[in-house]
Amino acid sequence: MLTTDDHRRDSAGLRYVYPVVSRRAGGVSIGINLNVNNACNWACVYCQVDNLVRGGPPPLDLDLLESELATFLADALHGDFMQRQVPESARRLMDIAFSGNGEPTSAPEFAAAVNRVGDVLGRFGLLGKLVLRLITNGSLMHRPEVAAGVQRIGELGGEVWFKIDRAEAAAIAEINGVPLTPEKVAGNLARCAALAPTWVQTCWFALDGQAPDAAARAAYCDLLTPVAGSLAGVHLYGLARPSQQPAAPRLARLPDEELAAFAEEIQKKTGIRVLISP
Repeated sequence: MLTTDDHRRDSAGLRYVYPVVSRRAGGVSIGINLNVNNACNWACVYCQVDNLVRGGPPPLDLDLLESELATFLADALHGDFMQRQVPESARRLMDIAFSGNGEPTSAPEFAAAVNRVGDVLGRFGLLGKLVLRLITNGSLMHRPEVAAGVQRIGELGGEVWFKIDRAEAAAIAEINGVPLTPEKVAGNLARCAALAPTWVQTCWFALDGQAPDAAARAAYCDLLTPVAGSLAGVHLYGLARPSQQPAAPRLARLPDEELAAFAEEIQKKTGIRVLISP
């Protein structure tokens, strides 16, 4: 049986398509893993991908991706997959999510892959019924093919979950492993939100026994405030599964009440609604 703690990308025996029980989505999420080589342009300290390397994915086999998705949907909708693999309380399809073992928009064929998924949704009569999501660090929004893919997701009634874990350059470098300024993050976020409904997703946790301080919380709210009116909301979540990165011993979950207090602070300062997944 799948559980919220088991997000193995090979659980269905397929190359690109994998099911998970998602606590944030609230049921079964069909993942699309374009980064089958465990390569990402970021290196987040909490990442659950084993043997993570820097880089992008190998060339995509779009025909195989389309075939795998169609086959899996047929089993989930008309076969016995749900009975075999999913706890009774979670036996509902919630979304198809470009996620996986690295940054999905780093694939040059990203926009083409979005179109293929849209074609499959159309054949199954699921357009407007099964949400198409992109889970992204948003760092490649300046690429025309990425913008085209995000725009197509919006046209298909989908949405983007845009990662922002911290809002100060030094903290971004430490948590996400990239030299990125808050101004660049804000620009990418605004560009994304103009193309498709966009949620900010934020992993909030203690590092070396210390929770993010008042300055970190204020910087986060300051970054979001200018684009607050164009955002769908914030997904604020804690550590759910063990990190597979060298920094894993330095990480710790925060008490639920600390997440709730930060959520209240975000809402008060920015007006953005916040959903919490401890």
